[in-house]
Amino acid sequence: MHNLKEIRKNFDAFEKELKKRTTEINFSQLKKLDIQNREFIQKKENLEKEKKDISKSKDKSLFAKSKELSISLDEISKKQNVLKSELEKILSNIPNLPHPDVPSGKDENDNVEIGKFGQIPDFNFKPKSHYELGEELGMLDFDLATKTTGSRFVFVKSKLALLERALSNFMLDIHIQKNGYEEISPPLLASENTMFGTGQLPKFENDQFEVKLDKDAERKFLIPTAEVILTNIVKDKILDIKSLPMRFVASTPCFRKEAGSYGKDTKGMIRQHQFYKVEMVSVVEQNKCLDELERMTKCATGILDLLELPYRKIILCSGDMGFSAEKTYDIEVWLPSENKYREISSCSSCSTFQAVRMKTRYKDSNKDTLYAGTLNGSGLAIGRTLIAILENYQQKDGSITIPKVLKPYMNNLEKISIN
Repeated sequence: MHNLKEIRKNFDAFEKELKKRTTEINFSQLKKLDIQNREFIQKKENLEKEKKDISKSKDKSLFAKSKELSISLDEISKKQNVLKSELEKILSNIPNLPHPDVPSGKDENDNVEIGKFGQIPDFNFKPKSHYELGEELGMLDFDLATKTTGSRFVFVKSKLALLERALSNFMLDIHIQKNGYEEISPPLLASENTMFGTGQLPKFENDQFEVKLDKDAERKFLIPTAEVILTNIVKDKILDIKSLPMRFVASTPCFRKEAGSYGKDTKGMIRQHQFYKVEMVSVVEQNKCLDELERMTKCATGILDLLELPYRKIILCSGDMGFSAEKTYDIEVWLPSENKYREISSCSSCSTFQAVRMKTRYKDSNKDTLYAGTLNGSGLAIGRTLIAILENYQQKDGSITIPKVLKPYMNNLEKISIN
C-alpha cells in the first residue's frame, strides 16, 4: 500500500509511473478527497484549540459555546470518517509501482526472456499429455473428482500420489538444508485482515474461497498461497535488524477460484481450484530486496536443475506483474505435449508495499524506523512439477522414469508403469 504523504509530494510523477501498470485509478477523486480530508483536519484542530482555550479560562458564560464546539467536532469527525473510508478504498486498490528494471508493457506478450536452461528431450514418438499418461496409468482420475466435488479437481492415486508427496519432501529438504529457509506448517485459513496485508483483498476477492464459520466471526478465507500466511508472521511488528533476513518455507494446499480464467486450461492439472505448492517468503531490509530476489529465484531454478527439467527464465513486464510486486521473475518449464514453456514458479520482490499494509517495520543502524521489504516465490508448484516430470520423463510404452534425485524419496523405484 502506498503512503498518501509520499504520493502527495508529486501526484503527477506517481500517476505517470502507475500508468505502466495499465491500471485505472481515479486520481482526480483521490486529490479531491485528500484536500477535503486535510481541510477537515485543519477545522478540527482550530475547534479543538478554541475549546481548550475556553476550558482553560473557566468562564462559565462560555460553557454553552463549548458544547456547540463539541457538537461541531462530532459532526466533522463523522464526515471525515466517511471521507477517509473512501480514501482508503482508492488507496487499497492501487498496485505497487514497477521498479525501473522492469520492462514496460501491457501483458504477457511484452515479457522479456532472460535465458533458456536444460536439455529439451528429443522423443522418437509423439509425446502424450500429462492427463493422457496419468489416465492410462490409472493414477489420475478427473471424472471421479467431478462427481465428488466438481470441475478443476483431481484424484491423484497410487505411485503418482507417492511422486506428489516425494516432490514436496524433496523441495522442502533442499530449501531447508541447502538454502537456509525455516520450515513452517501454517494454518490454511486466513483472516480478512491477513488477506488484506499481502494484497489479496480487496481487489481479488472474487478469486478467493471464503469459509463460513460462526455468524458473528471475522471473515475467513482458504489461503490462495502460503505467501499470505507466511508473510503475515511479521504483521504489526518492529523487528530487530539482527533477525533479518528472515526466510520461511512451507508446503501447503492452495485454493483459488480462478475466476478470471474461464475456458482456459480446462483439461488436466494445469489450472486447478486446489493444488499443492512449496512457497518461499523472505523479510529483509528494504534496500536488500533486489539482491534477495536474485537469491530466491536461484533457489527455485535450482530445484529444476536437480530434477533435470528444461526451463526458461523471464522478467515480467509492468502490465503483467502481480498486484503487490515491484519486480517479478517467472520460471517456465518445458511441456513436450504443448511444445512450449509453462509457468512453474513466480518470484517477486514487493519492496515495502506489503509491509506498509501489515505495519511491519525495523530499526536500522541509525535507529530510524523503516518499513521492511518482503518477497515471495514458488519453490515450486507441486502439481505443475508433477506434470513436467510425467511429460519430460515419459517413455514410448507410457511408463515414467523417476528422476535420479527423487529415487530415495520413491523407495528407489526406477519407473512408474501400469504393471
